[in-house]
Amino acid sequence: MEIVFLRVEIDGRPPTAEALWHPALVNYGHFTALQVRNGRTRGLGLHLARLDAANRELFGAGLDGDLVRERVRHALADDARDASVRVVAYRPEDRGAASLLVAVLPPAPPPSGWQSLKPVPYERPVAHVKHVGGFGQLYHRKVAEREGFDDVLLTGPDGTVAEGGVTNIGFFDGSSVLWPDAPSLGGVTMALLEDRLPAAGIGSRHGPVRLADLPAYRSVFVANSRGLAPVGRIGDVILPVDDDFARTLSEVYEAVPWDPI
Repeated sequence: MEIVFLRVEIDGRPPTAEALWHPALVNYGHFTALQVRNGRTRGLGLHLARLDAANRELFGAGLDGDLVRERVRHALADDARDASVRVVAYRPEDRGAASLLVAVLPPAPPPSGWQSLKPVPYERPVAHVKHVGGFGQLYHRKVAEREGFDDVLLTGPDGTVAEGGVTNIGFFDGSSVLWPDAPSLGGVTMALLEDRLPAAGIGSRHGPVRLADLPAYRSVFVANSRGLAPVGRIGDVILPVDDDFARTLSEVYEAVPWDPI
């Protein structure tokens, strides 16, 4: 799949070849991904908190949220009010502070239809960090796509569910959403839903989920910055799609405000 970049900047400037060698060759850094519409994004504070926490863990220093916002606004300029944006933080060896690479791409459409997931026994290293070392899940995802699946479902060796390849996954039992408590990334969209589901009469909790338990759930869905999608198949298991729940879930998500960057 061809990737079309509208703009790439490093620390607010067009990158030189010398500036690109480190992020291209050194696989150590972290990022967040945003969908921007009319210069706004959902859960901006959570994105900034994610970058700050990861930067402290990887580089021993915080990352100023105002600086991140300024870098994103500069890269969007006046001609990219709607876009997919990735903010990558990395630290060249000769610098004390992290550099910020901001990539601006065309806006990504929300997922359509139900998703099929191939379970694979793989868990991301340092799973709580949205880091740039994504070879494992990308490899498994490519294999899954060749086999006719939309994405992968990452599990432990015993079938304990963790997360999708680039998504969180939720399991609805008829009264509440169960999010897997295996090592995984705490996604922004997941956090936004967790805060708002109780007001819609739906509980939200974390706990173990196993592949063997799949038939017990009324509905399964995945979530990331692109939006929500029901899951209709995991491996050989065909799953029901609860239309009423899917409608409520969509209403909860669509009510999340868009924050100015």
